[in-house]
Amino acid sequence: MLLAGDIGGTKTNLAIFSPDAGLRAPLAEATFPSGRYATLEALAQDFLKDNRFPVTHASFGIAGPVVAGRVKTTNLPWEIDATHLASSLNLASVSLLNDLEAIALAVPILQPTELHTLHPGRPAVQGTLAVIAPGTGLGEAFLVHDGARYRAYASEGGHTDFGPTNALETDLLRYLEKRFGHVSYERVCSGRGLPNIYAFLKDSGYAAEPSWLTEQLATADDTAPIIVSAALNTEVPCDLCTATLKIFVSVLAAEAGNLALKVVATGGVYLGGGIPPRILPLLEGVQFFQAFHRKGRLTDLLTHVPVHVMLNPKLALLGAANHGLESMRF
Repeated sequence: MLLAGDIGGTKTNLAIFSPDAGLRAPLAEATFPSGRYATLEALAQDFLKDNRFPVTHASFGIAGPVVAGRVKTTNLPWEIDATHLASSLNLASVSLLNDLEAIALAVPILQPTELHTLHPGRPAVQGTLAVIAPGTGLGEAFLVHDGARYRAYASEGGHTDFGPTNALETDLLRYLEKRFGHVSYERVCSGRGLPNIYAFLKDSGYAAEPSWLTEQLATADDTAPIIVSAALNTEVPCDLCTATLKIFVSVLAAEAGNLALKVVATGGVYLGGGIPPRILPLLEGVQFFQAFHRKGRLTDLLTHVPVHVMLNPKLALLGAANHGLESMRF
């Protein structure tokens, strides 16, 4: 049996799978707050104590660059070694995947109900697929068809230099440079980035912060969901939150277009992570596609690229399990 996991900066999803039951029928599943554990080993042991199945292998999607079976997590103080983890958990093998590689591995097996198509485009047969996922951080990956199947490749594209596309975003870059020095796309286009955009607009005097919002933000551990909810609330409009989300959408679209060009994603672009499914009305608007397509001489290429939002919230878990079960067959 296989222990599979999606190890995120905020939460960790674990599940146990068997080859007979398959990917869509985990034998046990649970979600843990990642920050409450000192190590992945301790977290996994808690889960296995409560679910005593004869697990022999494990496969984890982890937010961070995996090199030679080791990873230092990006948004957690964990250093994970596959060999050490296998020994500690008494398993025959442990596979470590970048979390976006795991998400990408789920793309070819997604069901139609797990996708929301923003733009059908004209996908090329066996064309390269791009994946961009704003959640706690910003992940990017791609899939290339080798003639028999799609193979997934991780990247750390979310940590590349943020490139503003208008005067307001240029001012945002300068504001964030003073705070962070290096400003990546993740500093803007992620759950961690939303409060940065909000702070910039507030500090620049774009609009006044409502008193009710001040109270909510003051007591929140994570302000991003509050900002998103306020921006989508048409009954009690908040100019600061609405403007924050507009910038977020513009940056996400521009970087999704950048990624599509870098890997020539003629098969389509897939938006993952926890944020896109929550803001579908904004992603369906003109602003998103103006920013996505605005690529000078390559604009026409991007008009043919399909764009989808992945709705399944456990894509990395599904992809990690897919990888693990495939590995166990050989």
